[in-house]
Amino acid sequence: MALTVQQMLAAAEAVVPRISPEEAKGLVGRDDVVFLDVREPNEVAASGKVPGALAIPRGLVEFRADPASALHDANFDRAKTVVAYCASGGRSALVLKTLHDMGYTNVRNLGGFKGWADAGGEIEKV
Repeated sequence: MALTVQQMLAAAEAVVPRISPEEAKGLVGRDDVVFLDVREPNEVAASGKVPGALAIPRGLVEFRADPASALHDANFDRAKTVVAYCASGGRSALVLKTLHDMGYTNVRNLGGFKGWADAGGEIEKV
């Protein structure tokens, strides 16, 4: 049976906890935390990103996160907490579910970048 996007999001949200912008502010800059912006490059360029966040479009995250991949990014470490966000929280939920399936067990969904900005989160221009 084929899944709908709503079913996929529900499955992701059942596994991936949400984190508030206030909670996330306390995690910025920590060595044991990776912030991940999964929006497209034009979205990141238009609004900026969480300081220090890796800007990797959703379609490339699995390749960057897998140590066996030629495209692996050394910033990914299964021992770290991964906090991801996108424009509204859907893409980040789906990618975090995938990372969870890949062995990244400490994942958090910040949701949408607008929520971060509206809460006074610092923004790094790119």
